[in-house]
Amino acid sequence: MNHLKQQLHTVPFRPFNGMFSQILEDLAQFQGRDELPRSAPRVNITEQSDGYTLELLAPGFSKEDLKLHMEKDVLTISSEKETDKLEENERYTRREFSRHAFQRQFRLPEQVQAEKITAEHVNGVLTVKLPKKAVEVPTSKEISIA
Repeated sequence: MNHLKQQLHTVPFRPFNGMFSQILEDLAQFQGRDELPRSAPRVNITEQSDGYTLELLAPGFSKEDLKLHMEKDVLTISSEKETDKLEENERYTRREFSRHAFQRQFRLPEQVQAEKITAEHVNGVLTVKLPKKAVEVPTSKEISIA
């Protein structure tokens, strides 16, 4: 009589897998990579002596599609774009990109002058200039004792 041997496919206990996964995830974030959804536009932020420059990659968006909002020390960049135009003799067999929306928020440092923030949209890149406040140099003064 043939006996069928059943092999159990068990996963060996590996107590360090979770720890190593967390270390690798932390390392990826430290190197500047994050877990943003692929639909969120990517951002570069640079610091200069007089301020910061934020560049948001937004191809396919016009400047009218993009909204910037500042509340307290949080800058929000968002957009919601819908394409509902259908030509007279046009019929889709598959349609996947009729609506696109995103929102990114950035907590700004205290030294940013919120009232002087400017933005420009050129060739699919939104550039936001965030000027720094002038650094107050402490003055020294001799004080006479009465």
